[in-house]
Amino acid sequence: MSAIPANTLTEATAAIEDVSSRIEDVFARVGHDLGRGHLMFKELNQGLATLSEELSGAEIEGAATALQEIAARLSELAEALPAESALLETIGKSTAEASSLLKPLFKHIQMITIIARSARIEAASLDGDREGFLAFTQEAYDLGKAVQGSIEGCAKDQQRLSDAVATASGRQKEFESRYARQLVAESAELGAAYSGMREQRRNGRQLADLASASTRKIAEAVGGAIISLQAGDSTRQRLEHVCHGLGLASGSSTSLVPEAVVSEDGARAICQLQAALLRDAQREFGGDIGQIVRALSAILHDAGSVVGHGRTLFGGEEGGSSSFLARIKQTLAHASTLIGTCESAGRAVDEALAIVEDTLAKFRQAIAGLAEATVDITLIGMNAGLKASHLGSRGSAFVVIANELKATADQVSAGAGRLRPVLDSIERSAQELKQLRVQGDPTQLAKLEPQILQALREVEAGNERLGKLMSRLVDEGAEFEGLMNSAQGLMTSLGESSSALPAVAARLETASAGAQRPQPQAQDQTMLDDLFARYTMERERDVHRDFLQTLGLASIATTRRVEAVETADDGIELF
Repeated sequence: MSAIPANTLTEATAAIEDVSSRIEDVFARVGHDLGRGHLMFKELNQGLATLSEELSGAEIEGAATALQEIAARLSELAEALPAESALLETIGKSTAEASSLLKPLFKHIQMITIIARSARIEAASLDGDREGFLAFTQEAYDLGKAVQGSIEGCAKDQQRLSDAVATASGRQKEFESRYARQLVAESAELGAAYSGMREQRRNGRQLADLASASTRKIAEAVGGAIISLQAGDSTRQRLEHVCHGLGLASGSSTSLVPEAVVSEDGARAICQLQAALLRDAQREFGGDIGQIVRALSAILHDAGSVVGHGRTLFGGEEGGSSSFLARIKQTLAHASTLIGTCESAGRAVDEALAIVEDTLAKFRQAIAGLAEATVDITLIGMNAGLKASHLGSRGSAFVVIANELKATADQVSAGAGRLRPVLDSIERSAQELKQLRVQGDPTQLAKLEPQILQALREVEAGNERLGKLMSRLVDEGAEFEGLMNSAQGLMTSLGESSSALPAVAARLETASAGAQRPQPQAQDQTMLDDLFARYTMERERDVHRDFLQTLGLASIATTRRVEAVETADDGIELF
């Protein structure tokens, strides 16, 4: 007959079986949640790897490079505006100077024709070799008229040039005053967009890699937590062993084979042994639960981090990437408008440059003809003067006229000499301006827009794929977070339930206490050996051996039982 009150053993067994059933239910549910989460993040790993490749693709790089190029070109346009205006102003001043030089030159040429007519009149009055003198004066007159026509053409061209340069200069200054700052601002915007796209690409890769690493870490942690759940089965087995032992102590074994009746000291010993086993099982189980709860907390933290990475990467609910692309396209639209305005303003400059080239060619041709004509006129005057001097006093007037013709021709030659450096200055300025126009040709900028827009369309398509993946990451991350919170709550609740076991052990110890320590009899020791043989964990055996030592009993039987168990290959893994 057991010395332990039956209700004490019954209540203890019921409390232990309640915890055992809770362990089985909770660990099954938590295991299911962890398995679902493990599969979920395993699939997301592949998606994040794809995302990383998406973000490091050539589309964003191509669009970013095009943005950088058009930003640089707009900046060049802005920087070239003051230089273009200055060159146009220089050309305008040189054109005005050329005009001032053409007027006296034109008068000198007119004087040549007047002198040639006077010489013709004087030649007609001469008796000797009249026809020769008339031929001289006619040739000088014809040369003068030809040069006069060429210079009159230059004067008209110069006026057309002055008007074109004035128009181009006015439009250029107006454009510079109205749009120079906008060009700089749009260049800065596109430069910032370029930096933003590069940064987005770099951050996207980093965030995707980080999210992928976090996901792998979560998957590993989930796998580790699943392995830790084996502690639940181990604890459940230990609690079953304790309930079996309490059944022996109460004399109500469920075995079909009749067993020896336990003595009072044996019942006390078995009860105290089960209390020790119960305390040890709860202590280890509490540690296992704490470890699992901490693992779940770490998983939750990492899962939140992954979701945060996803929201950062895609811009969260605000659609950051889409709005970023929209801003780039808006900036490109502004740049396109400016490019069109640049083309319109530049046309006047290009037209003026074309007139400059045409006018300079005519001017140089006229000056070359003027140089030849003045040489010829000078020679004609000299020859006519020498021939007239042979006539004595009758030719003296013609000599004077011939000398006047030569002197006027010299003045024309000097005027042409003063005009050449002015034309050279106009040509140099025109060449510099032309070079600036080539470097900042807005039509070249316009060619970049289709490339940029195509790249942006490709990036948008990539962003759509990215968005779906991020939405999945966020949604499944939230689902996983819910699973882990549920699992954590279940484990915490189970830990609270199992914390009642030490009180059960204390009641067992109180009920089995006595004035002296138990003295188990031979049949009691056999029961203790049978209990030992049931153990599936080395920890139970250690507690059993330690308890026997407190009773002063030898552990030869338990040692023999251990050898028997180890010899029999039952396939049970010992913990």
